[in-house]
Amino acid sequence: MKLGTIAERLGRNRYDLGASSHIEVDQAAARATGAGRLLERVCPAGVYSVGPDGALGVLWAACLECGTCLAVAPPGVLTWHYPAGGAGVAYRQG
Repeated sequence: MKLGTIAERLGRNRYDLGASSHIEVDQAAARATGAGRLLERVCPAGVYSVGPDGALGVLWAACLECGTCLAVAPPGVLTWHYPAGGAGVAYRQG
């Protein structure tokens, strides 16, 4: 059985974006701790990016809700919760 590429497998999931971001960043804490570059490296979905001014950008609609960012971010940098009202990712097997 062929599983397909990662992009093909992720494409089988259902994504309900919801109305607003479920990720908030304390920009001052992110700059002070240097968390931006770390989050850029570890996020499998590429949600985080550091701008030229050092601000941490969040493309929350791409979030896979895996929790990796919460596991590595210094305390106080991120406020994260699952999307409200059943929004978010519905994973499919196969």
